[in-house]
Amino acid sequence: MELDSTWAQDWVRRSAQAMTQQRNELIDLDRAIGDGDHGENLDRGFAAAVAQLDAVAETDDAPHTVADVLRITAAALMRHVGGAAGPLLGTGLLRAAREAEAQNDVIDSHGIARILDAAAQGISARGRAVVGDKTMVDVWVPAAQAAHRAADEGGCPGQVLAAAAQAARSGAKDTEAMVAKRGRASFLGEDSRDHRDPGAQSSALMLLCAAQAAAAMHAAQDHEAPCAALTHEALSSLPDLGDLS
Repeated sequence: MELDSTWAQDWVRRSAQAMTQQRNELIDLDRAIGDGDHGENLDRGFAAAVAQLDAVAETDDAPHTVADVLRITAAALMRHVGGAAGPLLGTGLLRAAREAEAQNDVIDSHGIARILDAAAQGISARGRAVVGDKTMVDVWVPAAQAAHRAADEGGCPGQVLAAAAQAARSGAKDTEAMVAKRGRASFLGEDSRDHRDPGAQSSALMLLCAAQAAAAMHAAQDHEAPCAALTHEALSSLPDLGDLS
């Protein structure tokens, strides 16, 4: 089973809902070590992405591929999300779109892993950050690594994304013990410890939404198929959107 633009659009729409639901929580995280606007920025950015997807759906330029959806979303985030998050996520999604296009939009399990890896590399390069710097890289890199392992073990796309979401959840939590080395939080030094990085948290939400979108797509196509059942089982161990602790 492969993922297509229907999955990608559902991923973006679920992410928009998640950012609205978790807006205040993300604001609180950012107030502790940043500007306090991360939740508002992500909420606005993903709302703009959904609006743009809706607008182009009514034209001859409707997004027909995963790459189309990712590019539209990247552009909206870069235009509407303030601070570092917009350029970082935008770059990551543009790299992911390029990888999806290289696969001719046939996104299988290993394709998902390569897409997440491309996004992680783009975010790392744009932010000049590595794992351990207390940024969203601490989520995207382990998520991509988990996706590769799950794909190598024969997991279907939904299972691969569920594994990525689980690693993302752990990665976000792991940032609490770190001292920030990049971004505004780095100016706090040791005082940044014991606070979760807001970009890591929002990225974990995004990856959870990607897994949920895959599960929904598998179920809609054939709820009795092995992949649908296995994806549902894998997701059942993950928390709801409001509980990534």
